[in-house]
Amino acid sequence: MIKVNGKIIEPVKFPDGTKLLKQESCSNVTIKWYYESDDELVTLIFLTRHLRDNGATNIELSMLYVPNARFDRIKDSDEVLTLKYFAEVINWLSFNKVKILDPHSYVSSALFNNLTIYSPKDIINKFIEDNFLDEISLNNFSLFFPDEGACKRYSGMFNNAYTFGLKRRDWKTGEIQGLDIIGDEELIKDKTILIIDDICSKGGTFYHSAKKLKELGAKDVYLYITHCENTILEGDLLTSGLIKKVFTTNTIFTKEHEMIEVIKL
Repeated sequence: MIKVNGKIIEPVKFPDGTKLLKQESCSNVTIKWYYESDDELVTLIFLTRHLRDNGATNIELSMLYVPNARFDRIKDSDEVLTLKYFAEVINWLSFNKVKILDPHSYVSSALFNNLTIYSPKDIINKFIEDNFLDEISLNNFSLFFPDEGACKRYSGMFNNAYTFGLKRRDWKTGEIQGLDIIGDEELIKDKTILIIDDICSKGGTFYHSAKKLKELGAKDVYLYITHCENTILEGDLLTSGLIKKVFTTNTIFTKEHEMIEVIKL
């Protein structure tokens, strides 16, 4: 979904698939892109070029989720480095400011011009205060980061005690086979645990995380994900009984589920 100064853009498509777009000109423009498909990139290009050609002097893009964020490196010569080329298109549009939230890696941060990065720290801290600290004491609450990357990204943001995981994979298939806990297991036993990470697809990482935490005696396990793909509904996580509730933002999640609470941004 794309909004221009708060108005949703709904292109009309001709029979051949091309777009009919209408947009009034103005000097200051804020475009908000809640990514749903690559087809929206074409709409973004046409709108931005139209606005520039008709006198817009300041155009800001709020792209809180970065499409192609996972493809920030290649392993084989025939793989296309989509994040790099996507960033080149965004830079070519010469936005005065590009806003993103909780980027997946430092590669994303380096590729975009005129970038403003929003940390999820305030969102998560408010969420912790609203949902946990009125009901349980800090002594009965801790954080869990499912891998070293998440630990490096988030541990410095919070004063809460934490542990983190090391995933064991079958490197031929990429399948997660299990997970080991790094840290004091006393921070898990009989505690309420909040898992924190940036992106979720079907939730395999968090399934194995919650399973291990429960094996070590965790009382309740919750999950916070900044960018949650709709495919979480296709995985086993929500039906496993391991997770009590999932919290996410509306950057890319567009569905509804009784176990998922969406924080509107």
